[in-house]
Amino acid sequence: MDMNINILAIESSCDETAAAVVRNGREVLSNIISSQIDIHKLYGGVVPEIASRKHIEKINQVIEEALLEAAMTLEDIDAIAVTYGPGLVGALLVGVAEAKAIAYSINKPLIGVHHIEGHICANFIENKQLEPPFVCLIVSGGHTHLVLVKDYGEYEILGRTRDDAAGEAFDKVARAVGLGYPGGPKIEKLAKEGNDRAIDFPRAVIEGAPYDFSFSGLKSSVLNYINLAQMKGLEVNKADIAASFQRAVSDVLIDRALKAVEHYKINKLAIAGGVASNSTICNSLIDVCKQKGIEFYFPSKILCTDNAAMIGAAGYIEYKKGIRHGMDLNAIPNLKLGEK
Repeated sequence: MDMNINILAIESSCDETAAAVVRNGREVLSNIISSQIDIHKLYGGVVPEIASRKHIEKINQVIEEALLEAAMTLEDIDAIAVTYGPGLVGALLVGVAEAKAIAYSINKPLIGVHHIEGHICANFIENKQLEPPFVCLIVSGGHTHLVLVKDYGEYEILGRTRDDAAGEAFDKVARAVGLGYPGGPKIEKLAKEGNDRAIDFPRAVIEGAPYDFSFSGLKSSVLNYINLAQMKGLEVNKADIAASFQRAVSDVLIDRALKAVEHYKINKLAIAGGVASNSTICNSLIDVCKQKGIEFYFPSKILCTDNAAMIGAAGYIEYKKGIRHGMDLNAIPNLKLGEK
């Protein structure tokens, strides 16, 4: 019988300081998240310098809480996993420095984890039966990727956004209609009061790149709609704007994902990332996958947003493959999926 592998995972790529203890890649013993949303909403978005300082303040605390909740000490830990990219460089550096210090002090392996790989692996935690190959749609504030998960730790990027990520578009549209930050949850809430067919916003198609995304034109169309109404002195229905915008994003995401599933003849689709917590988009995917007989997987909301449990799940895969990093591990803010 294989020995249990306990991984202490650290995530600090943006504005959540998180630590978790994960056993064998799928069993979460603790998952502590310290969010900075209340601070950054004062500025209408994430301020990198403030995020870095808050990570420094909170990181020891969340690690101590994660170990306490898991009823473990550092001596019980087999490896340290940490997000080293992509993300905000200052924020990443805090987590990487902490992970290196702990790994060095207890003489345990250090494993750098790609943030997007962590989002993909969040699906393994609650969906015990999920195994590669499958298609995964990663949708967050900073990333929109369509990925073919060929095997554990083996990925092929099928498509990505050419400009704004979906979550970024949500934030910008929310700001335009006066909802503030964070935009995703606020757009989703307001959209429930609106008609999602009231305004025909565009769905971009990129010639020669059937799996790529573009949300900049959609965002600009919303802004132009609002500006034109203001110039004419017309009152806009913000709920209809939110609902119609959200539907346009959802239609594009579903279209690309279904094309990939059908083309590669892989009957399994997963979604991950912060926008995956949008119940309207997720429910639309559930419905269409049910109609087409596609197995659909998604994490619970706590595992959609940035968290350390997903980093522990990805770290375990790297650990089993023999991947180790030295004390020269550094933050790479533009790290590409598949780079080690």
